[in-house]
Amino acid sequence: VFSCFEITAYGALFSSLHQTLILNSSTSQGQVLQAGEGQVTITWSLNKNYPTGTDSNYKIVKVKLCYAPMSQLDRGWRKSNDNLNKDKTCQFNVVTKPYKPLNNNFTWTIEKDVPSASYFIRAYVYDYVGEVVAFGQTTDSHKKTNLFQITAITGRHVAINVCAACFSAFSVISLIGFYLVEKRKGKSLRR
Repeated sequence: VFSCFEITAYGALFSSLHQTLILNSSTSQGQVLQAGEGQVTITWSLNKNYPTGTDSNYKIVKVKLCYAPMSQLDRGWRKSNDNLNKDKTCQFNVVTKPYKPLNNNFTWTIEKDVPSASYFIRAYVYDYVGEVVAFGQTTDSHKKTNLFQITAITGRHVAINVCAACFSAFSVISLIGFYLVEKRKGKSLRR
């Protein structure tokens, strides 16, 4: 009894939300984007198949970048959970905007710290109390279509390699210099 109350009291369940937003993105299935450079344009609107007034309590839309199931395998820190307070599917905020039923769009430049993985985009709708009441996403319910890849920034810049080489050379030269100075001091003290 307490565990049921705990779930409903401390977070909405994803399975209880209605997909009232139609969400589209400029990405295509399998497209590869570079972190820090790639851009995604996202559009969303109210699904007209729902009755008038469905969105009467909608206040805010939060658009998020979400891991596809293949990028969640063996990674507990990306695990999906029906309880949205425990869900780790959508960890990257794209944009938060006031709700409008039509003509919503945003062009997002992928941040440099986004890891390499397969992704889709999801938008959560919040009411005036701050509770999640609906959603929309760019993929199907099984999260198999309209997935795209992001390649993280990897490796080192040339400047870092040059600095490392300079400091290494300086440390070797300093070591030899101190050795020679100590050797001379030792000879002068023996005389």
